[in-house]
Amino acid sequence: MSGQLAKFGLIASMASVLGSLYLYFVGEDEMLGIFVGLWAPTLILASKEIEAWMEN
Repeated sequence: MSGQLAKFGLIASMASVLGSLYLYFVGEDEMLGIFVGLWAPTLILASKEIEAWMEN
């Protein structure tokens, strides 16, 4: 199970970036696209920290 949560965080962050690009360029609300894109680093960091916490 080692690394599974980090992989999930990476996939979630990639989905956040793709979703933000879609919202920014295709959607009507550019600010929503920026907001969604800001979650990508948070998802990566949170998944790595939770995984490290669970291993201890």
